[in-house]
Amino acid sequence: MDWYSQNKNELDMQVDDFLNQKIKKSGVHGIVVPHAGYEFSGKIAGKAFSALKKSVKRAVILGPSHHTSLLGVLTSYKKEAYTPFGSINIFNEGFDEGEIQEHSIDNQVPFLQKLGFKEILPLMIGQISDMQAVRIAEKLSKINKASYIFSTDLSHFLPYEQAIIKDKKTIEIIKNLDLENADKIDACGKFPLLVLINLCKMNNWQPKLIEYKNSGDVTGDKTSVVGYSTFYF
Repeated sequence: MDWYSQNKNELDMQVDDFLNQKIKKSGVHGIVVPHAGYEFSGKIAGKAFSALKKSVKRAVILGPSHHTSLLGVLTSYKKEAYTPFGSINIFNEGFDEGEIQEHSIDNQVPFLQKLGFKEILPLMIGQISDMQAVRIAEKLSKINKASYIFSTDLSHFLPYEQAIIKDKKTIEIIKNLDLENADKIDACGKFPLLVLINLCKMNNWQPKLIEYKNSGDVTGDKTSVVGYSTFYF
């Protein structure tokens, strides 16, 4: 399945359009973005990517594991990742390496390439304990001069109004860094979000909501929707 166009010219125009909805924020350390197909969530993701610091050239991308049963965290054994825009270097900071095929990570790479990023650390997050989330956040805090990209969609396949109610609860947990209620998060990226909350607490960063929508707002079909939200911190 192609989550975005494999035609370089088409992708170039599309990502340019998504990034053109600029939001100006200073001192942004990272963002939370969705990872559905670009036709569904590319526009909401692009607005968040436009807030990243232009001076930073390396990014850590944390996404959930959709297709592989995984305990813990894994990065790629490869030295480069590829999109229609070409290759981008992969770096590592002491994480276990293996095979990663994960759209929650891959869908973020064209945005980063378009913004001039030169290196990525892709981290596929499987099931982790609260203590593992703390330890991963501690390792991330030691990485110099990197932007953090947390990839997650929110609730899945609820009717439109039910999805909004459910997603607002998850959004409040993220905004309030509410670890006590983290078990109530309804998102495919729940475990990356556990890392996010710990990382923000350690560094006195506060997630700010940029935008919330769901697929019903995009397609008009509100019978069964997927939620999307973006934050900067």
